Amino acid sequence: MAEWGSLGKVFIGIGLCVALVGLLLLMADRVSGVGHLLGWFGKLPGDISIRRENFSFSFPLATSLLLSIIFSLVFYCITWIFRR
Repeated sequence: MAEWGSLGKVFIGIGLCVALVGLLLLMADRVSGVGHLLGWFGKLPGDISIRRENFSFSFPLATSLLLSIIFSLVFYCITWIFRR
């Protein structure tokens, strides 16, 4: 039964991280200066963006890879903390 308790702690940690990111994104529009910090999101050199007259396509490949690395490190740290 102890494994369910640790899984619950992981879900609570993930939920708090998602809520924190949501609050940061909401503040980005309302607080001057914060929006500029997130201006790189989706505009890295490896991101694909095609804009035509009646069509636009965006595939943030480099941003996805960067976020994947960051989330992997965060989850590794969370699991490392709970294994101690």
